[in-house]
Amino acid sequence: MAEEALLRITLAVIVGTLAAIVYSLRILVLMERRVARIEEHIDTVAHKILKEELTIENRMKKKR
Repeated sequence: MAEEALLRITLAVIVGTLAAIVYSLRILVLMERRVARIEEHIDTVAHKILKEELTIENRMKKKR
């Protein structure tokens, strides 16, 4: 009887640990997606800034 209780406790700990690992991986995937989206926005802003800088440089060359 005591062995069966110990076995159940051990299995419960193992199942709980596995559930925690799965949940952590889910959170990590969600965070990775969010970071990827932020990187895309930063890339878009950087391209817009570069385009604007090139436009300004071309205008400056034309004035000379």
